[in-house]
Amino acid sequence: MRALRGGVLVRDIERMLLELTLRAPPAPYTARDLGFLLHKNPDRLHSRDIAAGRAHLFFTRADDAVATAVLALEVDPVGLVRGTAPGAQGLLSHYVNDRPYAANSFLSVAIAKTLGQTLAGRSKERQDLADRPLDLAARLTPVALPPPAEDGAPSLAETLFAPLGYRVETTAYPTVFDAEERRYADLRLAGQVRLRDLLSHVYVLLPVLDDAKHWWIDEAEVENLLAKGAGWLESHPAKDLIARRALKHQRSLTELALARLAEADAAAAGDPPPPDAEGAPAKAEAESALEEPLRLHDRRLDAVTAVLRDRGAATVLDLGCGEGKLLARLLKEPGVRRIVGVDAAVAGLERAARRLHLDRAGAALSDRLQLIQGGLTYADRRWRGFDAAVLAEVIEHIDPWRLSAVEAAVFGEARPKLVVVTTPNREYNALFAMPADALRHPDHRFEWTRRQFADWTGRVAAAFGYDVAVGPLGPAHDQHGAPSQMAIFDRKAP
Repeated sequence: MRALRGGVLVRDIERMLLELTLRAPPAPYTARDLGFLLHKNPDRLHSRDIAAGRAHLFFTRADDAVATAVLALEVDPVGLVRGTAPGAQGLLSHYVNDRPYAANSFLSVAIAKTLGQTLAGRSKERQDLADRPLDLAARLTPVALPPPAEDGAPSLAETLFAPLGYRVETTAYPTVFDAEERRYADLRLAGQVRLRDLLSHVYVLLPVLDDAKHWWIDEAEVENLLAKGAGWLESHPAKDLIARRALKHQRSLTELALARLAEADAAAAGDPPPPDAEGAPAKAEAESALEEPLRLHDRRLDAVTAVLRDRGAATVLDLGCGEGKLLARLLKEPGVRRIVGVDAAVAGLERAARRLHLDRAGAALSDRLQLIQGGLTYADRRWRGFDAAVLAEVIEHIDPWRLSAVEAAVFGEARPKLVVVTTPNREYNALFAMPADALRHPDHRFEWTRRQFADWTGRVAAAFGYDVAVGPLGPAHDQHGAPSQMAIFDRKAP
């Protein structure tokens, strides 16, 4: 694709694309107003880095009748797996796949990063247009689709988008790559819809089409799904399928999402709230209920803050920052001059921003604290150069087979001087009167005993050139140890 706008030549962008077209009547607005709705000057090329690569937004046409904007994402396929630990299982499959080329969750992130104000429905100059349905069309290419179940059956794209009022058209590309499992198509949508709604539909449903997300999925992703799907997902006839695929087929999270959607649907209809779906909301609060009498969450964060203070860490990276509770503590530390919070869930970052009042932040706070979206299994050059990194109650939310990628990204690529890791001690669960095979939180992938944690920390320290000390967190029991455990990694001198 080639486009010339404002003297800037965009050459040979052959990556995943989202193309937005606005057609306008003679009055009361023109198609040129698409620039105001997107907060982008049609005569300029707009580019920004994201964790997966570089996103470009440009206009291929902008006149009174029709305006077309293109969001093109160039993914760095090698960068996606840079830092993967040597000997990691399936390393070749990391490189030989369609992730950098078929439109997927990377493009959803680019939408949130590049068009965040539009996605939120805000337009300083044309709020009246942002609030009304417009004659809009979208093109997504290339999208990966499963083959139709049978001749004449609706495609997955039709199942997802047609109930939202779109005319759906797919044009298949000839391909032999994974032909039996995935086919590739040019997907076109058209309808009378608000731009914010169109973007939210694409943001949510594009990873559902692909049936994969590149970021870590936890309870915060349920909140993100509900926030982005508010007003339409609760009444969608395929909401069960959407929730299941959007949450990577994790049963507990899917049940939680569907229970919350049922509540929202009942509230919209004026009905009483439906019964809990197999106790999903209650299960989501189980960890907090168990640990609250010990004030364990506060103890963890206080202990981590004390370690950072004692070691004189002036720049801190909070990986998996969630709602920003540790960030709030670090802001009170005069010796910490720069803080970056990283989380995979956009909804969690939004809650952190509200907690820390970043909308009212002055220049000093904005320079000191930054929130960025990113997955912990992908190395990110923005993580380099920090005195310390923290993973507080994070690793247990990651599938064990993906830990090697986290280790390589944090200890191998970012290589801070100090790394602090906390995680539950499984042995202590007996004192919570939990079944032997139960976990404290429905999204925990595992919980380690003290021996298992010591073995993991020792292996990581030896592999990446760190010294490590492991200790208890919280009141210790003679037999079962403390409820949590903490490891402090110190990078060895070269």
